[in-house]
Amino acid sequence: MSSPIVFYSPVAIVTKDEEKARKEKMSIFIEKYKDRVLALPKDESWMMIDLRNYQGFWYSHGVWNNLNANFSVEAIMALQDDFQAQPTDVFLASHAKSGTTWLKALAFAIMNRTKFKLGNCSSLVHPLRNISPHDCVPFIETESFLNNPSYANGLMATHISYTSLPESIISSGCPIVYICRNPKDVFVSSWHFMNKLKDNSSDPMELENVFDLFIKGNAPNGPLWDHVVGYRKASLERPDKVLFLKYEEIQKDANNEVKKLAEFIGYPFTKEEEAAGEIEEVIKLCSFEKLREASKANKDGDETSNAISDEIYFRKGKVGDSVNYLTTEMIQILDKITKKKYDGLDISFVLK
Repeated sequence: MSSPIVFYSPVAIVTKDEEKARKEKMSIFIEKYKDRVLALPKDESWMMIDLRNYQGFWYSHGVWNNLNANFSVEAIMALQDDFQAQPTDVFLASHAKSGTTWLKALAFAIMNRTKFKLGNCSSLVHPLRNISPHDCVPFIETESFLNNPSYANGLMATHISYTSLPESIISSGCPIVYICRNPKDVFVSSWHFMNKLKDNSSDPMELENVFDLFIKGNAPNGPLWDHVVGYRKASLERPDKVLFLKYEEIQKDANNEVKKLAEFIGYPFTKEEEAAGEIEEVIKLCSFEKLREASKANKDGDETSNAISDEIYFRKGKVGDSVNYLTTEMIQILDKITKKKYDGLDISFVLK
């Protein structure tokens, strides 16, 4: 008789009481840091978001909608005051729309490959087959609002700039993995993402208007280039603690990059695992197509109060797709900024 199939959820379901407690804690943080936040430089960005400039970067302020309230500047201040990282923790860092979902999936699959067999013969259905990587690997900006945070599993993610990370993340010596992506593709992906978040009854944001804000850095967690430079310099100064990955390189040579990632976070593949094709199984499990299928399954079976469907995180995932949306002038402007900002840092992007 075959073993029964067991579905496993790596995170606890948030109950109504826990959601209520989360909102109450959010309100406390917003009130606690109100005076500090009001004193910060402010501006408006995409979707008329009230942004505040904190330590050189723009962050949303307070509860501007039920998706990103958790990523506000108040959350970052709270983390800087209270978050305690452990040497055994692993942090995945990125600017939004730079490959975050993919990196989360790869790291989770690597670290849990002995618990969840990657093939189809296991009686345990791998979490990534029916659960979003964002549920498997929480953002610390959202977990700061939970009374019983799920980041106790040691694998966490963040969009916070390197210079604004909680001090304990740096001092603990835990590994930090950063993924970056061609700014042109980041911009176009961000534009599509923000339009999906908008109310269907409102007009979509014009590409040209969003472009002007993007190059000024007026977007949550922006400016993009400064975000990348912070982590790149850290990776050059502390190569044993900060790994700098490129979305395009993973697309080009996934086998080598996944192997590199596994070694860096302390879960290297053995020769036996390599011979058995374990690296290829991780890549297959975390492919864009497989993760998008899982997001659809999660949508169909999830009746919780999540603000948006996981499907919103998947569009094309292709390298160089931005050329189909940007004008020649836009491309030249972005390339000029990128060349100037990344000068001397050995950051380049392959197209295929």
